[in-house]
Amino acid sequence: MKINVLGIEFDALTAQQALEHGAMLLDSEGFHYVVTPNPEFILAAEQDADFRRVLNGADLVLPDGIGVIYSAKLLGTPLKGRVPGIEFAEGMLAQLDRRGGRLFLLGAKPGVAEQAGANICAKYPNLVLCGTHDGYFKEDEPVVEQIKAARPDLLFVCLGAPRQEKWMAQFGPETGARLAAGLGGSLDVFAGTVQRAPEAWQKLNMEWAYRLVKEPKRIGRMAKLPLVLVKAAKARLSGGTREDA
Repeated sequence: MKINVLGIEFDALTAQQALEHGAMLLDSEGFHYVVTPNPEFILAAEQDADFRRVLNGADLVLPDGIGVIYSAKLLGTPLKGRVPGIEFAEGMLAQLDRRGGRLFLLGAKPGVAEQAGANICAKYPNLVLCGTHDGYFKEDEPVVEQIKAARPDLLFVCLGAPRQEKWMAQFGPETGARLAAGLGGSLDVFAGTVQRAPEAWQKLNMEWAYRLVKEPKRIGRMAKLPLVLVKAAKARLSGGTREDA
């Protein structure tokens, strides 16, 4: 079931259901990609029709951001809960570990993907890290060829939005991967250069506040997020359906 939140068609799944669906995609032939929109994505997609098309064309559209959950409630079409991209990534790594599958990491600053890969391999020793590449490249085809030669089953694309989503949609089928996931700054977390919020903050849905405390420069971005709630409230008051939103 899909739930439309201000133009983005989210999958109404619990975190466990999302992992089960991801595992199914990992076992399926052909290329599939997963996106994890937060409120910033929704605002950007309003101004970028191609970004909106790419998001809605994904095999899984998971709500990564409490603002998305609140907006869906305001629209009268609640989702089943937040599905953080980093947690979905962990679940897919566990699935890959059981299969002895192949992983490629794309994105972040030079050296970060390698460190992330080392940490992932230490935790999931049965998977194969078949390659890494940083996100600082200008020509796409050489990177696509490197990934294709590595023959990954799972590809993490961490280039930041909307670049990572558009990259997966355009080049993903050429890579030969079965499943790609756009995961923003997740490689920094796996590498240990950025820390996730403590569990207590996570349970309170306050990870955004923790990140703001740690990175005050994010205040400009965070200030835009209440706009999504305002837009959702206006859409509900205007009597618009979720499709109209």
